[in-house]
Amino acid sequence: MKFRPGDLVRVQTFAPTTHVRTPAYVRGKQGWIERVQGEFRNPESLAYAGDGLPPQPLYMVGFRQVDLWQDRYAESPADSLYVDIYEHWLEPSASLEGTQ
Repeated sequence: MKFRPGDLVRVQTFAPTTHVRTPAYVRGKQGWIERVQGEFRNPESLAYAGDGLPPQPLYMVGFRQVDLWQDRYAESPADSLYVDIYEHWLEPSASLEGTQ
């Protein structure tokens, strides 16, 4: 597995025309690896009668709500949202924007 809990990541921004499990609202956003969920068959392949192999690492990725919704999020800046994201959607990030 490429990432460990606590690693900072950015979600890739590519926009395939096929079925994906990565929500558009987290693409291009920075977060952190909260938990490694394990390895599973790739649902993006399974959706098109593929075998989903080889298994892909799946991570629970945390995002600050204020980073996802910018000017529209009026609650606590400490609020977080967690999304399960497969490894091929993630790249390393040096820091979270707005933090040191």
